[in-house]
Amino acid sequence: MERHTIRRDPMEQTYIRLNDGNEIPQMGLGVFTIPEGKPTEDACIAALDCGYRHIDTAHAYGNERSVGKAVRASGVPRDEVWITSKLWPTEYGEPADAIDRMLKRLDMGRVDLFLLHQQVGDYMTAYKGMEAAVKEGKVRSIGLSNFDGPRLDDILSNCDIPPSVIQVECHPFYQQDELKEKLKPYGTVVESWYPIGHGDRGLIENPVFGYLGRKYGKSNVQAILRWHIQEGNIVFPGSRNPEHIRENLDIFDFSLTDDEMREIKSLDCDTRYYNLPYEQQSQYLSWNPGD
Repeated sequence: MERHTIRRDPMEQTYIRLNDGNEIPQMGLGVFTIPEGKPTEDACIAALDCGYRHIDTAHAYGNERSVGKAVRASGVPRDEVWITSKLWPTEYGEPADAIDRMLKRLDMGRVDLFLLHQQVGDYMTAYKGMEAAVKEGKVRSIGLSNFDGPRLDDILSNCDIPPSVIQVECHPFYQQDELKEKLKPYGTVVESWYPIGHGDRGLIENPVFGYLGRKYGKSNVQAILRWHIQEGNIVFPGSRNPEHIRENLDIFDFSLTDDEMREIKSLDCDTRYYNLPYEQQSQYLSWNPGD
């Protein structure tokens, strides 16, 4: 990828240098849908034990406390672990207080990446609050999740600190090329949720990935995740299964050829697995994740 610097560390994990100079591990563990308490703690510790250095959580997931507890229990120095969390729309009007509460839940002095979770509510006040938190040292990098259209344009036109990342649905059937082109001037990197198409068998069992899995001695899922890495996407597949967690990281000992990357590029068919029109997204304002 041309616009982002990628380096490799001794554990074979790759890192991307963001537009603010910070380096984010390209592969992470997502904890969406993993319950608070032991399930989240066990998943995070399993991930950290086998080499992950990036965990993606959110206030709305209800498990920030368990993520923080797992990092402390893992024995991995805090400075080696990249923690992402997100601000929910009901908190957009009071970002400073919400950020302090988030840090208290994590029991950390700062968070590495903080995102606006949804594109409804007073998102501009929230973004300005996140910019202030960067200057105060409470947050290292900031970005967006699930923004598009005029809401994304509004942020890009009025920000002092351009978003470092944007989390969106992205996978071989929905590759987000138009969005990536739009974000090039800002150096904003795409983070992929639903990186394997929400587990869709039609995607995972596509003959292209079956062939690549057989060729490289990997699973179809590993072939898809390898494509993400070479595309320059940041990915954080979720799992509670220690074996799956290890397998998802085991993608740094092979590379897809240029021809294979082009073949996967041809699979893009503009297929999304999460479809909620903007007009219906205001429902996010009727739910408060509590504290």
